[in-house]
Amino acid sequence: MEEFRKLTAAEIGTLETLGNRAADWSRIAVAPDFEPTQLHNVRLEGDVRIGSRAVIEDSRVANYSIGAHTLVRDVTALECRHRTSFGNGTEVEAVNECGGRTIRIFDRISAQYAYIVAMYRHRTATIERLNGFAAEYAERKASTIGRIGEGCRIVGARFVREAAIGNNVTIEGASLLENCTLLDGAYAGVDVKARDFIAVEDSTIDTGATCHRCFIGERAIVANGFTAENSLFFSGSHCENGEAVAIFAGPFTVSHHKSSLLISGLFSFFNAGSGTNQSNHLFKGGAVHQAVHLRGCKFASNAYVMAPAIEGAYTMIMGRHHHHHDTSAIPFSYLIESDDCSFLMPALNLRSYGTARDIVKWQQRDKRTLRRDVIDFAEYNPYIAERVLRAIAVLRNLYDGHPDDDVYRYNNTVIRRSALLYGLKLYDKYIDCALGDMLSRGTATDDMSDCGMWTDVAGQYIAKGRLDSLLDDIEQGKTTPCDIDALLRLYDADYDNHAHAWAVAALAERIGHTPTESDIAAQIECGIAAHNSMREIVEADLAKENSAEMSVGYGVDCATDEERLADFEIVRGLK
Repeated sequence: MEEFRKLTAAEIGTLETLGNRAADWSRIAVAPDFEPTQLHNVRLEGDVRIGSRAVIEDSRVANYSIGAHTLVRDVTALECRHRTSFGNGTEVEAVNECGGRTIRIFDRISAQYAYIVAMYRHRTATIERLNGFAAEYAERKASTIGRIGEGCRIVGARFVREAAIGNNVTIEGASLLENCTLLDGAYAGVDVKARDFIAVEDSTIDTGATCHRCFIGERAIVANGFTAENSLFFSGSHCENGEAVAIFAGPFTVSHHKSSLLISGLFSFFNAGSGTNQSNHLFKGGAVHQAVHLRGCKFASNAYVMAPAIEGAYTMIMGRHHHHHDTSAIPFSYLIESDDCSFLMPALNLRSYGTARDIVKWQQRDKRTLRRDVIDFAEYNPYIAERVLRAIAVLRNLYDGHPDDDVYRYNNTVIRRSALLYGLKLYDKYIDCALGDMLSRGTATDDMSDCGMWTDVAGQYIAKGRLDSLLDDIEQGKTTPCDIDALLRLYDADYDNHAHAWAVAALAERIGHTPTESDIAAQIECGIAAHNSMREIVEADLAKENSAEMSVGYGVDCATDEERLADFEIVRGLK
């Protein structure tokens, strides 16, 4: 920890000749190697500590400790006006705009921790302990002195108030940062206005973004005039231009369009098309409703959903949907509006190249170093496979009950007979792929507790029974809230074995007996064949995107079709 000393009379004299002033020079402490030339035209108020080789110019500083090798220049006010917890303990009303899922953020929170607080409100004892931990943590962080770490650059900002700033943080031209924490490597840029927030490692708030009561996760970006209130943005999320109110944006939530509104909902690996919109009230009880868009959902341009509603993982939503659908058990689907009906096309997204590309690109875009959120990218996993098995059961039950019907009604959606039958074929292929893949990884285990329902906890696949046991331990005092993330990481480290155990049990149910080694080997081979078959379908979908029919608008000044196609292929990277 850096040592500080009082200024000498000679140093004070030199500082004053350089245009510096202090309300009380006795309250100013400096590093042992301090040189008066480090300060030019600075107004110092209250208790100020200046680290080794920190440079402060043309700024007012009140009640701050400034770390070594940090530059503060042209800052209207860098001040801590009262005792504060620097955004820790701020209550964020995510998911439901009228509250009820409030999360007290703090600078160590993970996506998994926040998910439990938001989505497990029925476990009141658990939530009480977690909220108590957050409040105690915030109190431990409280101080009357703001702090800036080492190697920071704070230039051209107007008001930086009650801010705790880590190492290597850059603030350039921000208008207002108040009651906040910015951890190592965070960036706040031009015209940013943000209050009551936490921005963690390598996060970015830039170019006119406005945030109030928000959490910005590792490598997340909020920029270009995006407005956010009472919202959480976890690892790799990237939101520009639009608006968010009361959302839980799980890892890799993306919204880039000015006309898009994300409101009162749970999102994860989500992509918002232009004009994406939702409404969360029916003009009766107020904004009390919420929507859930499970992992990998996409909204096409101008798509709309009226809450409450929920879509299954990897669902593509097109059109406007007013009837409060629940397709959570039908993943990889298309949900398309026609004549005010929501038509569900089960499994159709399995044949889309876009889905396969998304699953790969998320992992490629993961540039985190700390990795505070646990994120599982596995294409084949127990959570999705279990949902697919449920979907197969639902569809077969619909069909067996009325095999001659042309359409079926399911949870406020309509499924055509042809779509149902085709969906069953695609789901069967997926199950072969998933079982084969999971059986090929991990090792056999006698612990079969992971063979039931699984859940996706803001990016981490976890057996529901195992998660419930962890929460039981918290309620009973066997585990402290601060241990949650460490325990979830231990579980994740053994994920392949748990997935293998689930696959063994699923295969046993499928074949009617405990699988032998030869049964498992046969399923692995079957999975490889099914995977190759699915990839052929996906590649055929990509071929359509790259076909000559899609070259419309290319080669606008070309005289021949050959030239036009050459332009198309070069621009699209096909040559």
